[in-house]
Formats: sequence, C-alpha cells, structure tokens
Amino acid sequence: MSTTEQEELQWITAARRGDRHAFNKLVQAYQIPVYNLTYRMLGNAQEAEDAAQETFLRAYKRLSTYQPDKKFSNWILSIASHYCIDLLRRRRFQWLSVEDDPVMAVLSSDDEAPDDVALRRERAEEVRTLLERLEPSYRAPLVLRYWHDLSYREIAEMLELSEPAVKTRLHRARLQMAALLEENTAARQRAAVARTADGPAAALPVSALRTAPAASLAL
Repeated sequence: MSTTEQEELQWITAARRGDRHAFNKLVQAYQIPVYNLTYRMLGNAQEAEDAAQETFLRAYKRLSTYQPDKKFSNWILSIASHYCIDLLRRRRFQWLSVEDDPVMAVLSSDDEAPDDVALRRERAEEVRTLLERLEPSYRAPLVLRYWHDLSYREIAEMLELSEPAVKTRLHRARLQMAALLEENTAARQRAAVARTADGPAAALPVSALRTAPAASLAL
C-alpha cells in the first residue's frame, strides 16, 4: 500500500469516528474528480456544484458502508453517478459536457492545421449533441469508461450492475450514437442536394421590394 493510500485510509478511519477535519481532507482530495463527473453528467456548473456537495454529504453519512478493500475513488464516484442519474431521470434533462475531456484536448494541439481543428470542433459538437439524446443509464457507463478510464469491472461495481450488463449498455449506446450520426450525415447530404438543386436565390425586382409588406422583409 502506497503512502498516499495509507494516509487516505487513516482519514477514512478518523472520519468514521466523527473527525470532520479528516473528512475534509477526503473532500479536498476528491472534489475535482467528483465535480468533473457531475458536470459531465449534468452539463450545468451550478447544478454540478450542488450535486458534488450532495455527493460528499451522502458519502459522509454512508462512511460506515465503505469497504476498505475497494478503491475509495470508485466508491465516491459511484455515489455521484447514481445521484446524477436520479436527477436526470426526474428532470428529463439529458446533457453531457465535453469540456476539458480528451476529445477537446486534441483540438488544442499545435500540430494540427486550422482546417483540421475546425473539423474536429465540429465533430466534437456533433458528438455532444448525440450524447444529449442518450438515456442516463447509457450515459453514465460512457462517462465512466471513456472520461474516467475505468474498467468494466469497476463500472459494474459502481453502478451495481454485472459486467455483461455494462458491456451491453456500452454496446447499445455506441450503436445508438452510430445510428444518430448516420441520420445526421444523411440529413446534411439531403440539405446539400437541395441547395444545389435550388441554385442561387433569384434577386427580387425593385418593384417587388417597393410593394412587399415590411414584415416579409424582416430577417
């Protein structure tokens, strides 16, 4: 066990005895990863901050249920993900921010040409739009897998699922996103064909502009 892990276990042990200073150490250690998860799940800074605070409050109340043989990071992220899923289900609000994630990090690379960066930004925005349409039960495994790089086993433990169920949800989520991406591509192609068929808009004669109602000329 590393020094950090030993120190963390000491904090947990002390916090279980009611030592709030020790629990504050845990909050300081995990406030960033917890907030990152809640923000990616909820997509709103204030809601994410509130959810993070609620996560730590619930963690403090449930410290007696924590099993030391498990990673504390996974345990606390599990509480956060379950709480966010509940919020999303109640509010029917589906959103996932891609800020500060691996995809966006690639966009800032100095090795890419401006056109490549613009294309990647466009694709990242499209991915975010697709993720908005996924059910919360599919979104959580995606966030934990691709943003937090957790294994199937870890995700299964956190979401109280079997590993096959996690794999199934991830597979279905990818299939849904692929179908939505194909649908978006087809829509863009149809729009491009329609623009080509219509050609440039013909200019209205001056006489028509004089007689056209003002409302019809408003942008």
